[in-house]
Amino acid sequence: MIKALLLILTPLTAWDSAAQRSLRFTVLLYLLPMMLIVGAVEGYGLVEWGRWQSEMIGIKKFASGEAILSEAGQMLFMTLIILISAYFIRALGETFHLRNTYTQALTVVIYGLSPVFLLRLFDVIPNMTLWVPWLIGIMLSAKILYYGVPRVMQPDPPHALGLYFMSVLLLAMVTAAERYISIGYLTGKFIPLSEAVSHIAVKLHLMK
Repeated sequence: MIKALLLILTPLTAWDSAAQRSLRFTVLLYLLPMMLIVGAVEGYGLVEWGRWQSEMIGIKKFASGEAILSEAGQMLFMTLIILISAYFIRALGETFHLRNTYTQALTVVIYGLSPVFLLRLFDVIPNMTLWVPWLIGIMLSAKILYYGVPRVMQPDPPHALGLYFMSVLLLAMVTAAERYISIGYLTGKFIPLSEAVSHIAVKLHLMK
C-alpha cells in the first residue's frame, strides 16, 4: 500500500523502481498482499458496518461467510481482469510496432491499478456511493500510467501518447465493468447472485 502512495506522490522514482522488479516480486510481494489487505478491510466492513441497499432494507450487515465469499470472488475477478488487460495492452503495443513482453504489460497493469485498489478501502463506509472511490482511483491510475507506460513499455516517442490513451481506456472499461457487478451484488440489486452466494456459504458451512 505504501508503494501505491509513492506511485501517486512520486511517480517517476516509483516507476523506475517498479520497472526493475521481477514478476515474482511484483505478484507475490506487492499484488497479493495488497489484494489481501483490501479484501480483509472490505470484508470486515461488510460484517461490522454493512452496506446500504434500499430505503426498505436500509443497511444490511453481511454474514461472515457471505463477506468471505464476496471478497474471494472479487479477488478472483480482479485477478482475471489484470491478466486479460495485460494481454490486450501487450497486443496494443504490437499495433505500435513494439516488441514488449507479457511481463512488462503485467507490470504496467498491476502497478497502474494500485490507486483503484487503494481507494477501495473507502468501500467500508456503509453509505458511500461506491462509484466515487472507483472514479477517483481510475483518475489517479490515469495520472500514474502517464509516467509508467513510457518507462516500462518503452514505446517510441511518437507512439507513447497513443499507447497511453488506449491503455487507460482499456483499464477504465474493464474495471468499470467489475465495479458495476460488485455494486449490484453489494447493494442487493442482483438478487440471484446474492442468493447464490448465501447458498454456497451455507454449503461450505461458512454461515453462522
